[in-house]
Amino acid sequence: GLCLLILRLFIGIHVFLVSCALPDSVLRRFIVRVMCSVLGLFVRQTDPHLRDVNVRVYIANHVTQFDHNVINLLTSCNTPALNGAPGFMCWSRGFMELGVTGSRAELVESLKVYSSHRENPPLLLFPEEAATNGRAGLLRFSSWPFSVLDVVQPVALQVQRPLITVSVADSSWITELLWTFFVPFTVYQVRWMPSVPRRAEELSEDFALRVQELLAMELGVVSTRLTAADKTEHMKRLRHTSLLPFAPGSQPLAARPRMPSSLTGVAPEDVQITAMAQRVKEVLPHVPLEVIRVDLAQTNCVDTTIANLLEGRVPFFPESKEAGTDLPAPSASQAAAASGIQGSVAVPSSKPATKQFAKSPVERHLSLQERKRALYDYARR
Repeated sequence: GLCLLILRLFIGIHVFLVSCALPDSVLRRFIVRVMCSVLGLFVRQTDPHLRDVNVRVYIANHVTQFDHNVINLLTSCNTPALNGAPGFMCWSRGFMELGVTGSRAELVESLKVYSSHRENPPLLLFPEEAATNGRAGLLRFSSWPFSVLDVVQPVALQVQRPLITVSVADSSWITELLWTFFVPFTVYQVRWMPSVPRRAEELSEDFALRVQELLAMELGVVSTRLTAADKTEHMKRLRHTSLLPFAPGSQPLAARPRMPSSLTGVAPEDVQITAMAQRVKEVLPHVPLEVIRVDLAQTNCVDTTIANLLEGRVPFFPESKEAGTDLPAPSASQAAAASGIQGSVAVPSSKPATKQFAKSPVERHLSLQERKRALYDYARR
């Protein structure tokens, strides 16, 4: 892999220079496509006769950071740069700069003006606005790409790669490029679908949903309602969880709580809430479990629920028999301030300690981790 990576880095420079020197034509696309095969990028297309030369907007699902470059090897098209600063890097990656930095409405108007000139190549747009691995489902399509013109042509894109996962979440395009050069090959399968016109008096949101369903059926995946913003928020939570000391995701396998047998057959949402409720219960053992579950059903966040319980926004009657087992004792001034702020919230007073001395060294180590995590959580609060 390292030998391929070093060799292909030098070949990739030549491919970049050739693609910049030759004008956009069938000859240039053929030469660059052959040179890309040396780099391990193999592009296949299905039903090329379905590609409509009169269509000015292509709609494709987003799998990797180089989808627009791959489809550009098959036909001439331009993809506007939506994110990132304009300049040499944006141009070298094959994006088209429109000079629009305002709202989506201004972008749509600029694209309409661009499409009105027949000599310009068609537009290639990615309504998902974020890359996925393409194996589970499609993100919710944005409606603005379907406001440019009334006729679009869907393009189904699938990517296969041995050994290494395609499109790792939260990775940069440089990382993806290096992995592409590292693995033996990466196969892009492009399937052209018949063009889809807008129905009479059909809104852009309905038009986008209809095309999303068609693409999902062609790819054999589900059509989700998750957006690119949901993916961004999910990645933020993953990064936040990975940075927490003794986060549940960083514990060894033996330290992770097992799912009770009583949860078999329960909905995934209930199982997730139950798991989060156990995490809150470890930090606040004096809070009843049912109160924790009710608040988690509304917030769906462990940190927010803990903050609500500590700040008194959620009233409850503390469980005295379990209170004071996991949290260190606050000082007198802290206890007075907490009682004034929290009201009915009971503040545990004893230090985290085990109920009995474990016989196994592994169990004693896990108990130490739990007490450290409780101390960290108390310090954070």
